[in-house]
Parts: sequence; structure tokens; C-alpha cells
Amino acid sequence: MVNSDMSENNQHSDVIILGAGMIGLTQALTLAAHGLTVAIIDRADPADLINPGKDERVSAINSASWNMFEAIGLADKLKPNGCAIEKILVNDGLKPGTLDFVPGDNEGPMGVMVENALLRRLLFEAVQAEDAITLHMPTQVASCDRGEHRVTVALEDGQQLTAPLLIAADGRGSRMREEAGIIMAHWQYDHNAIVCKIAHEKPHGNTAYELFFPSGPFAILPMLDDENGKHRSAVVWTVSRKDGPAFANINQRAFVAEMMKRTGGFLGEIELLTDRPTYPLGFHHSSHLTADRMVLIGDAGHGIHPIAGQGLNLGLRDVAALTECLVDAARTGLDLADAQVLARYDRWRSLDNMTVSAATDILTRLFGLPGETSSAIRRFGIGLVQRIPPLKAQFMAEAKGETGDLPKLLMGEMV
Repeated sequence: MVNSDMSENNQHSDVIILGAGMIGLTQALTLAAHGLTVAIIDRADPADLINPGKDERVSAINSASWNMFEAIGLADKLKPNGCAIEKILVNDGLKPGTLDFVPGDNEGPMGVMVENALLRRLLFEAVQAEDAITLHMPTQVASCDRGEHRVTVALEDGQQLTAPLLIAADGRGSRMREEAGIIMAHWQYDHNAIVCKIAHEKPHGNTAYELFFPSGPFAILPMLDDENGKHRSAVVWTVSRKDGPAFANINQRAFVAEMMKRTGGFLGEIELLTDRPTYPLGFHHSSHLTADRMVLIGDAGHGIHPIAGQGLNLGLRDVAALTECLVDAARTGLDLADAQVLARYDRWRSLDNMTVSAATDILTRLFGLPGETSSAIRRFGIGLVQRIPPLKAQFMAEAKGETGDLPKLLMGEMV
């Protein structure tokens, strides 16, 4: 339950997590599943946190991240509400030449599409049911002292929390990162993402479509049919920053007509089901993921363009790696904020984060180049990957999150 006991002004736990987003909540659950105690702080009201109207976005949970949810017992609750991605189709606009990613017969889906609001609610309910986790919300940090022997956090409601380690999961504007003086490279793309949900005449066949136009990628992501059997998908439509407000505010009929142009009608008639919130797109990457008695996870440490749908999965890889580092440290009797422990996490995640971030940035720029020559080069590259099985297999493994030095949780194993 959300802690409101003002008589216990000093509370100690193994870790303090700042931020009750999807990454912070998952981190709390993975640590609690291994016997560590966790305090979570967030300024959001719990009712707002789980309000489905607050976030219309959907996320692709790749197969490696899904393994982690299975390991901590959340997959069974997610599965009935998630739509399996059985195929990914990539095209340069609607021009000839398609790259398709289809897993083998015994490989399982590429991933599962889950509505953010649903995932956040299930995570929050699981956290509330976990005795090893204490929630402090809505409240804010009044002060944070990362001392020689412990972290001491004073909350605005008068409570004081202590722990060996602070985990900052407080998003791209991370206060903790700023206070620690961690340098961050960042820039804005000339893009806005318009996010909405649609119904369509023809079934999607559990296929995710990634169509690249000079103005930006247009992604159609499969969702479960609604209770009336309507076929549904989520759309992430990237447009130039100057055009973002206009596209989001044109009348519904004109907006649907523009989407029909982008799809070429392969899903049949389209119906808009939701509002059309827009989000500015940017890149940020921290020089380090650790400081004295503190680590960064998720958007607090890195943020990428949604072109490859890997933003959430990158944060979940942070969660899995940090869990393994901390559980191993706890079992050997080390201080959870020992320099060796933090250095292991920083090494493990920094290279992978940088590799994925750089690749995403290059893709964004490559597929955004205008002109027929650029389009011909892109189609040549798509055709090359399609025709070379080992290269295609490598791209598929990347999409499924199954490359690199995987933490045990991403292989479906407890630490």
C-alpha cells in the first residue's frame, strides 16, 4: 500500500528508487523477487499513474524483455491483454522492395504489443502486493545526501529514508543526474511523433509495419481486436516538427485521409479511435550511468528516437543488468554501492546503450534523407539484408533483444 504512516519518520531499505514509471516499478519488482527491500518515491498521485486516459501510447516488449516478465511472474497477467508480433515488415515508403522479419516455427513471436497504461497498472498492482516494497507517493524529495556510508533522502511529507544505494529512474529530465553532475550529450530531432489508435477494415495479421518516408517513419503496430471484433492498431507517425501541430489539429476526416495515403489502403478503411497527442523527439545519452551511491536506469540515462521501437526495452535491459549486479553483491556481502558493483553495471550497460543509440540515430538520419537517389540507396540496403540470411538473422536477433552479454533475467532465469 502507499505509505502514509507519519509516525515512522526514519525508514531503511536496501535500495531507494526515485520514479514510479514502468522502468522504476519493474526494477522494484525484480529486486524484491530476489529478497531485497525497496522504497519507491514519486510525486505522482497513484490514481493518475494508473489512469488509462493519461497515456495512449503502446510499447513493443521484445522477446528478451518478455522473458524477464515471465521470470518475475507478470507475463501471465500481461499475455491476455497483449498482441503478439508475428512479423515485421519494413519498406521505403510504399515502393517495391520489402524487408520482412518472421521468426522460425519454434522461436516464438518477435515481441508483444502492450498498452502503456495497462502495463503500468499491472506493474503498480504487483508492487502494491509486494511486502518488500514501500511506496511513498505522492511526495517529493526535499533533500538527498549521498554520504560515505549511506544515502539519506528527506521527503517533503517529513519522512526520512535511508539505503546504501539510490536508483534514479526519474526520466530524461532527471534531477538526480543533474545534481550528480553527470554530463549528458543531447539534441532534438526536427521531428514530432503523433500517437493514436485506429480501427481498420482488414486484419493486421499480427504484423508490425515500419514505413519510411522523408518526413519520418510511419509505424503501424498490431493490437488485439476490441470486444466487438474491430481490428485495431496503434500508429506512431513521425512528421517534421513544423508540421506536427498542423497534422495533430486538422479535422478528423482530413487526418484519416492522410493516413490512408501513408498506408496505400492495405488495411482497408481506417477509423480514428483516440485523440492525437504529439511528442517532440530527441536523443540524450549520459557519459556515465553511476555516481557515488547512485545509478541511472531508463530515460534518466539515455533516450532514443522511436524509429526501432527499442526505448522501453533498452531501459528493461538496464533493469535486468542492475538486478544481477546488486543480487550478486548482496550474496557476497558487498555494499550494494561498492565501487566494483557500480563499475560492473556501468561497463555492462554503457556500451550496449551507446551502440543501440548510435544505430538508431544513424537510421533516423539515413531514412530521413530526401530525394530519389537516397531512396534508391535505402531500397538497395533493404534488399541486401533481405537476401543475405546471416545478416537478416542478426537484425532479427537485435529486434528481439537477444544479442550481446545478456543478463540472466532476459533469458528467463532468476539470478
